[in-house]
Amino acid sequence: MKPTLVIMVKEPRPGRVKTRLGRDIGLTNSAWWFRHQTRALLRRIEDPRWNTVLAVSPDVEGLTSRIWPAHLPRVAQGRGDLGDRMGRILRECSAGPLCIIGADIPGVTRASIAEAFRALGNHEAVFGPAPDGGYWLIGMKRARPPIASILQNVRWSSEHALADSARSLGGVSIAHVATLQDVDTVEDLLASKR
Repeated sequence: MKPTLVIMVKEPRPGRVKTRLGRDIGLTNSAWWFRHQTRALLRRIEDPRWNTVLAVSPDVEGLTSRIWPAHLPRVAQGRGDLGDRMGRILRECSAGPLCIIGADIPGVTRASIAEAFRALGNHEAVFGPAPDGGYWLIGMKRARPPIASILQNVRWSSEHALADSARSLGGVSIAHVATLQDVDTVEDLLASKR
């Protein structure tokens, strides 16, 4: 069974995406950065070894958007916080290994995605840590359905996000792959260019 890579994307409209970065560089500039970063990411990581799916937001506009490549299947993220949306994807997408990433990680490569899927050969879950205590990737083998409370009670946007998320998985075996930086602030953006 071919694994699935889900990329979480928002319509790149000023004030709707990368608002923390927008406070530093302006909302229009942050939306422009996200749009171009996402296009570059998609070119880098599409691979015949896995199915690539876009999880879009807002739901209706994202499903019909002309911004994202038309050949990629799309699913709506739905309502709720990040944990609600990622938990829904992990529970409801077709069976088999699945990894979820955001589109704001300039360092992601095909090799880093392949490493995460390989880790699922010996573990039930995988995380790609971020330096701030969060993570850029979560994946699950999904040999059985994830528990209903997956990714609940997570302190998002904090140094506890990865630990809280791992705890919510219910004691499954977890692997960690390379640490990569996401871009939330102008400092992150500058660090990604080094």
